[in-house]
Amino acid sequence: MLVDTYRRNVKRLLWTQALGLLLGGFLTQLAESFLPQSPAKTFLTTSVEASVGPLAVDLVVLALTVGPLVLSLNVLTLVGIAIVAFIVRSWI
Repeated sequence: MLVDTYRRNVKRLLWTQALGLLLGGFLTQLAESFLPQSPAKTFLTTSVEASVGPLAVDLVVLALTVGPLVLSLNVLTLVGIAIVAFIVRSWI
């Protein structure tokens, strides 16, 4: 019973993070498109990026290359995660 609750909480956390990152990316694109050039726009859209890759797996029959995978975080991404977390917490 406890393991099932733990799995459900981990799944909820991963979905919240994924949807929050998508919402934050959407908010960033809106801010870059519609906000005038100002220090506020620079603050909201300046990103810190982390990347991994490319990752290559070469088996005899199959070769696969993935990457590079890049995670870009800014203030609006954190706002998106907070909005989704608030909705999930109040809804469930």
